[in-house]
Amino acid sequence: MKKKILIINTGGTLSSVMKENGLAPGLSTHDMQKELHIVSGETVLEIEDFCALDSANIFPEDWSALALHISELRNDYDGIVVIHGTDTMAYTSSMLSFMLQNINIPVVLTGSQLSITNPVADAMENCRCAIHMAASGMPGVFVAFNRKVMLGCRASKVRSLSFDAFESINYPYVAKISSLGMSIEKAVIPERKGVFQLANNYSTKVCMLKMFPGIHRSLLESIAEQGYKGIYLEAYGIGGVPFLKHDFISTLEKLISNGMTVLVGTQCRYEGSKMDIYETGRRTLEVGALQAHDMTSEAALTKLMWILGMTDNAGEIRDYFSINMSGEVSV
Repeated sequence: MKKKILIINTGGTLSSVMKENGLAPGLSTHDMQKELHIVSGETVLEIEDFCALDSANIFPEDWSALALHISELRNDYDGIVVIHGTDTMAYTSSMLSFMLQNINIPVVLTGSQLSITNPVADAMENCRCAIHMAASGMPGVFVAFNRKVMLGCRASKVRSLSFDAFESINYPYVAKISSLGMSIEKAVIPERKGVFQLANNYSTKVCMLKMFPGIHRSLLESIAEQGYKGIYLEAYGIGGVPFLKHDFISTLEKLISNGMTVLVGTQCRYEGSKMDIYETGRRTLEVGALQAHDMTSEAALTKLMWILGMTDNAGEIRDYFSINMSGEVSV
């Protein structure tokens, strides 16, 4: 029996056309259906438009609505492909990995660096890869790009112009396409841990801050004064935070004691944090900060938003960060 696949279009470069102020989403799935059916193979496609947004204009409320929409349709299809702009696709795929816990079908996000109307675009190949991953029967949230498939919570955009725009960070690729076809590494796809559960609440009182020499602790205090509940701090190296001259660590201790959740990771894209080695990391852990380990920035931030959307209990928050929910972290 042919697999039934739904394609949900949210906009992005793949569906863009030139407008007065530059490229912007302008093609509907009706406009793209000929190209999409060309790469669909033996699958039966259904297509729909969810929104038409440059992904710079995708916000958390869009993640929540998209997760709800997918949850309502998941039993009607063998797989779902989401066409999405590349700029924030890794944030969306990470958040959907948390919101769609134990999804029973493949949900595959894809996009392109050029519009599907461009004759040399990467759009057709990316859609082909996404459609066939969606028909694979392997449940989970994934990103398909440049003949590679990644866990949604491990994908990150690492190049701004190249067709090879995304990589799987600190984790093997789920699948690759070669002259032998699509080869899926089933062993690296996390197993479902229970029944599907939609969990699409979130907190927007979260920010991400990158350390730099000269940054002042007053910035942390101003963030707290604005009512933020969580900070994801991209520290130096394997998790270094300053405590001389500008004593960030004592300020973090004050914020944590007042109920702020502080998650600390690394600015380095690969290999993750290991904060128990240097004094600058150990002191940070001792005041109650949580560690992001080898999570991507996108996964760390969205997991923080997702957890704080469900609970403000410090113990529960720490428990959530001590476990691997969707393949996002090695702990």
